Amino acid sequence: MTTEVNGASNRLDGASEEVLAVRGLSVQVASDAGLFEAVKSLQLAVERGQTFALVGESGCGKSITALALLRLLPEAGQITAGEIRLGAQDLNRLPEHRMRAVRGGQIGIIFQEPATSLNPVLTVGQQIVEMLAAHTSYRGAAAVERAQWWLARVGIPEPKRRFHDYPFQFSGGQKQRVMIAMALAAEPSLLIADEPTTALDVTVQAQILDLLADIQHELGMAILLITHDLAVVKNVADHVALMRAGEIVETRDVAGFFAAPEHPYALELLAAVPSLAKRGRSLTTGSLAHSEPPREPSAQATAITWAAEAPILSVDHLSVRYPIRSGMLHRVTGSIQVVDDVSFDLCAGETLALLGESGCGKTTTARALLRLLGKDAKVAGYASLDDEALLSARGRRLKRLRQKIQIVFQDPYASLDPRMRVGEILDEGVAALRPDRSRAARSASVRRLLERVGLPKNTLDRYPHEFSGGQRQRIAIARALAVEPAVLVCDEPTSALDVSVQAQILELLNDLQREYGIAYLFITHNFGVVEYLSHRIAVMHAGKIIETGNTESVLNAPQHAQTRCLLASVPRL
Repeated sequence: MTTEVNGASNRLDGASEEVLAVRGLSVQVASDAGLFEAVKSLQLAVERGQTFALVGESGCGKSITALALLRLLPEAGQITAGEIRLGAQDLNRLPEHRMRAVRGGQIGIIFQEPATSLNPVLTVGQQIVEMLAAHTSYRGAAAVERAQWWLARVGIPEPKRRFHDYPFQFSGGQKQRVMIAMALAAEPSLLIADEPTTALDVTVQAQILDLLADIQHELGMAILLITHDLAVVKNVADHVALMRAGEIVETRDVAGFFAAPEHPYALELLAAVPSLAKRGRSLTTGSLAHSEPPREPSAQATAITWAAEAPILSVDHLSVRYPIRSGMLHRVTGSIQVVDDVSFDLCAGETLALLGESGCGKTTTARALLRLLGKDAKVAGYASLDDEALLSARGRRLKRLRQKIQIVFQDPYASLDPRMRVGEILDEGVAALRPDRSRAARSASVRRLLERVGLPKNTLDRYPHEFSGGQRQRIAIARALAVEPAVLVCDEPTSALDVSVQAQILELLNDLQREYGIAYLFITHNFGVVEYLSHRIAVMHAGKIIETGNTESVLNAPQHAQTRCLLASVPRL
């Protein structure tokens, strides 16, 4: 395989047929500030039957590169130089009507979010048949049969029945499988997979990656994998190119890249990946987080310390079910048990990680404790916060308890009001839940908090859309902390963040916990985050907690088969 970085050629062993060759590709994007060079003299080559990973953080130019390869750039973007060769074809020279045959026919693409990529008003079967009609000779009953075959091939059960279902009737992992079926229906020579597993839990992620590997082996297909997940890259890719600010700064075979990375940026990213071995250490500098770091207590000592303390949050036999309504009158004909007999305790200064696959009941548990479930939800059991009944509280008592428990959601952009300035967003919660404070006191407190979470002084006068994803998550954390809660629920707060931004957020949470003694209920499917941050783990499956214990004991000696299955699915560096 031949790869080039900034004009230098690198010959890798095992040369074979090049499916895609990109030479000197440059892309400019017009903005209010003028022309911005999003991709600069990019060089890469992808071979038949191999996976080439394009790695980098948000904004580095990965997705713009994918859109440029397909000539799907937005109006503000244009290719200003370079050559894109698919086999013998120069894609930049093809007229648009011939390029339409290439898209979907010779190059397939899987996008990060299948929910926004699938047409909600067409059945999944119609969408696959549409792809077959555009790029293959299949027609009529043969096309329907072939579409059903693809649904079966990507692991959709009962393909003949599910052929007639709409996208909303599928889970997140199943929607991604449907996207894969559409992308592969015409058996393209190249598949572009743009963050195909970022939003999936570890078991579904492992299934999707295994599926792609199987189909790649069958078809001899080349895959260009675009991702920021270094663990996934190490486990599935043959070659890797590290991208930063529109340029490829290092290109290597995967074994060489992870064994001895050469570029300082590669070393920074690998150092920022959280793990059990890095507990108590800085992820952003590779050195100790403090001049005199806190000693990590043993699992036994930790358990004794917390056992001697009264839990700040106690949950006993919590259950949540939703009614099933049917018929013209929408009468209740049954119910769905989403959370089933869940019990746990949480002490001040402790982090409890709540783990499990998507749909197991983690977020419903958190929302039940925060009293954020809809009227249809039937909640049973008992929960106390600082020795006060939480689930039955009303009026002023509930308002007082809400000051003690706050939440940071997965998507800060969706949870921050886009019409309000950050100062107004932060002041709103404090004014509502801490009426004892004057406006001047609230303002001074908010300014100190913004400085504490590492945001610039002019943050108060700006809107959420003016910040990066990591900065918005810091704003969300500041909003939750503004009322000085005793318990902070973190619902996948780092899943959509780059590895370096994630490292900053994790260090911030660690520092805040040490400083204020906040208890964290941390909901995630990222096991690296769990290893780095948590003291105890509770594993959920089908609405029940099936295993609890100290982090080290659960990770090193899991007792339940489902826990072992989860751990076996985790990609490791």
